[in-house]
Amino acid sequence: MNIALYDAAIIDLDGTMVDTLGDFAEALGRMLRDLGLPPIAPQHIERMVGKGSEHLLRSVLNHVLGQNGKAPSAIEIEALYAQAWASYQRHYLDINGQFAGVYPGVAEGLRALRDAGLRMACLTNKPTAFAVPLLHGKGLASYFECVFGGDAFERKKPDPLPLRKTCEALGTLPARTLMVGDSSNDAQAARAAGCPVVLVTYGYNHGQPVSSVDADGWVDSLRDLVLPRA
Repeated sequence: MNIALYDAAIIDLDGTMVDTLGDFAEALGRMLRDLGLPPIAPQHIERMVGKGSEHLLRSVLNHVLGQNGKAPSAIEIEALYAQAWASYQRHYLDINGQFAGVYPGVAEGLRALRDAGLRMACLTNKPTAFAVPLLHGKGLASYFECVFGGDAFERKKPDPLPLRKTCEALGTLPARTLMVGDSSNDAQAARAAGCPVVLVTYGYNHGQPVSSVDADGWVDSLRDLVLPRA
């Protein structure tokens, strides 16, 4: 990849830099116990991750309430949502990063991007209050000029607004700002914002193969964005 084509990079967090499925599973498991509801398997959670905590909680509630074969109504889900949200927030903050790990090559790739002179931001649909401590805890925060969570703007990815706002914060043109993510959310937002986009092959893409997503390229590791393959 010709990194000289870019002035900046916007990097997604969950499924791109950090494997947080363990954190999601633990926090959601504790939340469901609080609500007196049955557990949910990690493989189901993986398909629900990526569109923000609100979407995740409603998807989980829909799944567990529908295990008796009857789809729950929106009224049933909303009746539990406020309690679920408070419980999930509390438990996630308690365990943030404890069941998560940085993917191989991430620190090396970020360092290479920084050394190449690119300005960098982290843009995630994860709440900012979760994202910032996670980046610090995993030793990744220093690579980024700014971190924007899913609550930073009026809309979340796949809407292009967060990418456009992040480009403004970096002072770069979308056409020269590379989006690096793991899912169709990142790719759709980038396309609509006018940013080139590369996806990693190992993340969370709602249970669908990431190779089927419209993108400008795919990498097996963030180090492959800049450094030659070992």
